[in-house]
Amino acid sequence: MPGAEAWSHEGNSVGVLVLHGFTGNPSSVRELAEAFGAAGYSVEMPRLPGHGTSIEDMLPTNWVDWSSEAENALSKLAERTDQQVVAGLSMGASLTAWLGTRHPELSGLICINPAVVADPEVRLFVQGFIDAGDKVMPGIGSDIADPDVTESAYEDVPLKPILSMFEAAGEIAADLGKIQQPMLLFNSPEDHVVPATDSDFLAEAVSGPVERISCDRSYHVATQDYDKQMIFDRSVEFVGRVTG
Repeated sequence: MPGAEAWSHEGNSVGVLVLHGFTGNPSSVRELAEAFGAAGYSVEMPRLPGHGTSIEDMLPTNWVDWSSEAENALSKLAERTDQQVVAGLSMGASLTAWLGTRHPELSGLICINPAVVADPEVRLFVQGFIDAGDKVMPGIGSDIADPDVTESAYEDVPLKPILSMFEAAGEIAADLGKIQQPMLLFNSPEDHVVPATDSDFLAEAVSGPVERISCDRSYHVATQDYDKQMIFDRSVEFVGRVTG
């Protein structure tokens, strides 16, 4: 898909890993990654397996595939930088939190409308589709307040992959207290994909300091919405502060 390419940038000794969301692709966080690059930081922005091509490619993928790619990208970044920060949108923020539980050496975490709670009713809803023999259901992409912007995302949601994300969220929840790194947490009060209570849960569960910022003018894909420049500016400032 146009604009869905992964991106790597050679900058200084501080590295930032940028992760996109479920059914989306790097285009939804590309401007954020480029803001880090423009500020002089080294950047890795992978395209997660099954994303950014066709939904058929995503059907056989799951959390293990996406988390492994995120881990590999972080390893590549760590090979050429002294300090690392991870930033992610939606499922990318779930992966950010997951990496935070596994890598105490990270200097900071940036989570934007994180999906970290596995609602039992939603899981049953999805399982019902799967039991009926369905592979996809209507999509959740392009939740953006700005009418002039459309997210490049799949029109449908692959069912088994999203169920694997829910299952992973349940496992991650028990480890969130291991996160001691500073966290910058953005959330949109009017989010039609992930409820703001996910951000509440994350903020209460981690052990480290949390700086919360409300994206009052944006929906779920806030990195492409009215508050995007504020997100870019505050994120760049945060990286400088936690690595300085």
